[in-house]
Amino acid sequence: MSGIIVQLIISGIAMGFIYALVGIEYTLIWNASGVLNFSHDKLITLGAYIFGGTYILGMNMGFIPGIILSIITVAVMGIIIAKVIFIPLRNLTMIYTIMATVMLGKIIVEAIRLYWGPVPFSVPDFLVGTVKFNNIVISIANIAIIITASICVCALQLFLYKTKPGKAMRCVAQNRNASQLMGIDVKTVMVITIIISMIICCLIGILVSPLLNISTTMSNMIGLKGFAAGVIGGFGYLPGAIIGGLVIGIVENMASMIFPSVYKDIAAFVLLIAFLLVRPKGITGKTR
Repeated sequence: MSGIIVQLIISGIAMGFIYALVGIEYTLIWNASGVLNFSHDKLITLGAYIFGGTYILGMNMGFIPGIILSIITVAVMGIIIAKVIFIPLRNLTMIYTIMATVMLGKIIVEAIRLYWGPVPFSVPDFLVGTVKFNNIVISIANIAIIITASICVCALQLFLYKTKPGKAMRCVAQNRNASQLMGIDVKTVMVITIIISMIICCLIGILVSPLLNISTTMSNMIGLKGFAAGVIGGFGYLPGAIIGGLVIGIVENMASMIFPSVYKDIAAFVLLIAFLLVRPKGITGKTR
């Protein structure tokens, strides 16, 4: 029994890191532009398709070159999306920005369907297999998710606190108008933020591709739980998104010991409603 509990906790931490990365992506764009990005789940799907459908199965590349080229591709797309959509939307009312990002997601899904087709597929031999420690069996995919996500979180923190563009991003998150008065190019900061967010979405799509078939609906639930993670941790606060993601990942996995696994997804949304009713500022009590 103890071995099963440890396995559930480890797999919960892995999925928790995925939700945390989604929450971080939400938070970055919200802090930089004041736009709630409701197309991020489709951007995750797009990253998975670019990696699996184009570079691996389409061009028969190795996994490492495929990952690098996928990241470069979405970074370029991030520049375009930032200049065409997010920067023009930053001064509009919330309802217009939400509708615009929802429509962006619809456009991405239809473009995927037209280019790659409607049939789901998987990436052969990518992060397959398990590792056994005594009576504990851990999938290589979960190990890769935990390691990669931890590196991403640490790298992002170093970037935000130790580099000039990162400090500019933090200033813009505090007050966009004051940052502009102090000489910070807010538009450039927004472009950098969107690029980072796109790269995070691409990495999420790549990391979950061994766990899910690559399809147009693969990241719907991940996107919703990532948003819940941001709210539960403290919306707009990066460490809060990480904490919220880990809490959701562990709680929903442990819930599968009590309830049938088909009800596992409910745990995240029950937590979300509970925090909205009892503690709207989340676990950390800090929001932007």
